[in-house]
Amino acid sequence: MGKIERFEDLIAWQKARALTRRIYQVTSAASFAKDRALAVQMQRAAVSIMANIAEGFERGGRGEFHQMLSVSKASCAEVRSGLYVALDNCYLEMSDANALLKHAEEVARIVGGLRAAVGKQRRD
Repeated sequence: MGKIERFEDLIAWQKARALTRRIYQVTSAASFAKDRALAVQMQRAAVSIMANIAEGFERGGRGEFHQMLSVSKASCAEVRSGLYVALDNCYLEMSDANALLKHAEEVARIVGGLRAAVGKQRRD
């Protein structure tokens, strides 16, 4: 595979986009209507994952990209934490929460792998 020239081609960004779409779907459901603050917070955290990947990529420097990937990975944890709040307050079914948690963990692993690769490039 050749050099990636667009952030849209990064698997990490593509997976983050899919997670964001799913978070918007579940937080738009009636079960979340009584806790709009949590819904908005989870949406913002999900958007942050993909936005920080894109921003870091476009900044051009490996050091900045590495830092933005760290922020992106932390936003994955924020989404997961919000999912536990939603589950504990019966805004989500257990099966939906588990699927979303698994998806967020996958995104975090991919972002973490990309961050490690970028970090290695910085050192080489």
